[in-house]
Amino acid sequence: MFEVRVEDDFAAAHFLRDYHGKCENLHGHNYKVFVHVRGEKLNEGGMLLDFSQLKAALKEVLKKIDHTNLNDMSVFDQNPSAERIAKFIFDSILENTKKTGLDLSFSEGKQTAYLFAVDVFETDRNRARYSIT
Repeated sequence: MFEVRVEDDFAAAHFLRDYHGKCENLHGHNYKVFVHVRGEKLNEGGMLLDFSQLKAALKEVLKKIDHTNLNDMSVFDQNPSAERIAKFIFDSILENTKKTGLDLSFSEGKQTAYLFAVDVFETDRNRARYSIT
C-alpha cells in the first residue's frame, strides 16, 4: 500500500458551545492540515497521484474557511471542533476532486488512489483526525 500526504494551513476563529472552559469564548488558531491518500497501484509515471492535484484541492477548500469565524458556517452546527473541521475538509476535498475528474472516493477493491484521512492540528500537540477506517 502506498500513501502520500500533503499539508497546508489556515487561520480561523471559533468558540465551542456546550464546552465548560476557556474554549467556550471566541478565540483563534493557526491550524495545520494534513491530507492522506492511499492506493495500491502507481500510475505510469510511478506516482500514486500528482501532489499538485491534491495540494490544489486542499487549497480550494481552505480558501472557504481561512480567516473566518467558523461558527458562522451552518455545517458546524455552532460547534466547530477540530473533529468537525477535519470531516468538513475531507468531504469538501472529495466533492471538489470529483468535479475535476480526480475521483478520490473509496470503494472496496479500488486499486487507484483514494482519500484516506484528514488531520487537523489546533496546535503542534493537539490533532483530530477524520478517516474512512
